[in-house]
Amino acid sequence: MVNNTLSSYTTFNPTNTDTEIRLQPEAKSNVSFPPSQGTTLTFPLSVVTSARQIWLVFAAAVFLVSVPVFIEAPLVRSLPWLSLSLTGGWVWLSFLLMSRSATYLWGDLIYGFSWSWLAGSIYWGWLRWEPLWHLPVESIGLPFVIWCLRRNWGKVGNWFYLGSLLGTVLTDVYFYLVDLMPYWRQIMQAEPEQVSQILRNAVAQIQTPWGQTWAIALALVLMTVGILPLRKKQWHWYAFGGAVLSTILVDSLFLLAAVLG
Repeated sequence: MVNNTLSSYTTFNPTNTDTEIRLQPEAKSNVSFPPSQGTTLTFPLSVVTSARQIWLVFAAAVFLVSVPVFIEAPLVRSLPWLSLSLTGGWVWLSFLLMSRSATYLWGDLIYGFSWSWLAGSIYWGWLRWEPLWHLPVESIGLPFVIWCLRRNWGKVGNWFYLGSLLGTVLTDVYFYLVDLMPYWRQIMQAEPEQVSQILRNAVAQIQTPWGQTWAIALALVLMTVGILPLRKKQWHWYAFGGAVLSTILVDSLFLLAAVLG
C-alpha cells in the first residue's frame, strides 16, 4: 500500500472528470490495494486541464494492444515462462507509477495491460493449439476487473482491458462464423513451410460473400463501439476506445500478412 498525504491538497477523483488533467510533478497520490469503495486520489488545487493528454491515453491504448501481438507472441512461443514472469514486472511497474499522481494515469493503464499480458502468456505459451480455450483464458481477469470497477478503482486500466477483451471476442466470433477455426488448429501444428498454404486457404474462406459480409458487419460494430465513447472526453473511455479500434488495425495487418504470404 502507498499512502502519501500532503498538506493543502484537495481530494479529487480524476476518473469522473469531463476533461483530462495534467498534474504537477511533485504531487503525490493515495493508492490502496485492494481498492476500497470510493477510493480517491489526492491532487493539488492547481489542476490544469489538458486535451492533449487524453489523446495520449488513446495512442497508448492502441500501442499496448499491439504489443502482445508483435512482441509477446514471438517471445511466448520460445520462452513461455519468461513471458509469464514478466507479468509480475508489469504489475510492479504499474504500482510504482501509481504511487505518484504525476504518473498515476500511466500506472493505471499498465495495470490493465498486465491482465492482457498474463492471458496472452498463458494461452499462447501452452494452449494455443486449441482455439476453444482462447476466450476463457483471455477473460481470466474479468471477474477481478468488474470487482475493481464497482469500487471505482483503476478505471483507465480496467476499461482498457475490457476494450481489448471485446475486440478479442468479436475477432473470435468472426472466426467461428466463417469457419476459420480448423485453419487456426492447422497453423499451430504445421511445419513452417506449410503455413503459407494454410493461410492462403483461410484467405479464400474470408473472400467468400459470407466471409466478406461478416467482416464488414463486425468492423462496423467495432468502429461504432470504439468511436462513440470518445465523445465523453474522459480518460477511461479513450483507453477503452483506443483498445477497441486498434483491433481493426491488428486484424487488418494479419489479413494483409496472410494475403502477401
